[in-house]
Amino acid sequence: MAIIDCPECTHKISDQSVSCTNCGFPTSKIKVLIKCPECSESISNQSVSCNNCGFPIVKPAPFKAVPPPLPTKNHTTIVRVNRSRKSKGVAALLALFLGGFGIHKFYLDQVFWGILYLLFCWTFIPAIVSLFEVIILLSMSQSEFNKRFG
Repeated sequence: MAIIDCPECTHKISDQSVSCTNCGFPTSKIKVLIKCPECSESISNQSVSCNNCGFPIVKPAPFKAVPPPLPTKNHTTIVRVNRSRKSKGVAALLALFLGGFGIHKFYLDQVFWGILYLLFCWTFIPAIVSLFEVIILLSMSQSEFNKRFG
C-alpha cells in the first residue's frame, strides 16, 4: 500500500482506495508503477499480469464504507439436512414380500426391530406380523407416514 497524489486535485490518497476522498476522481484511472510480488519488477497497476514472470496481479477489493449488520439475536439456527423421503408403497411392498426378514424395518430406519425380525425369522412370527403391518401402512395417510417415518 502506498500514498499517491490525486492527478486532479493533488490530494494525498491511498493507491488501494476506489476514488479520491477530496474530488472523487477514480483511482482506477491513475497509472502507478508497482512492484511484482514474485520478481520485484516494476509494472503498471493497470496490468493483469507481470510482463517479466507472468505472475497474476490481483486487484484489491473496493473498500466498503458500511460494515454488514451484526446479528440482533444470539441464537443458532438449526437447519435440517434434507434426507431422502421414504416411500409408503416401497415400505408396504418390502413388508409384504420380505417382511419375515424385517427388511422393511431397515428401510424405515428401525434397525433394532429389523434385527429382532431377523433373529426370529425362523419362527414365522415376523412374517405374520408384517402382514398386519402391510395393512397398517396402506391404510395410513401420506402425511401421517411422512410424519412418522419421513
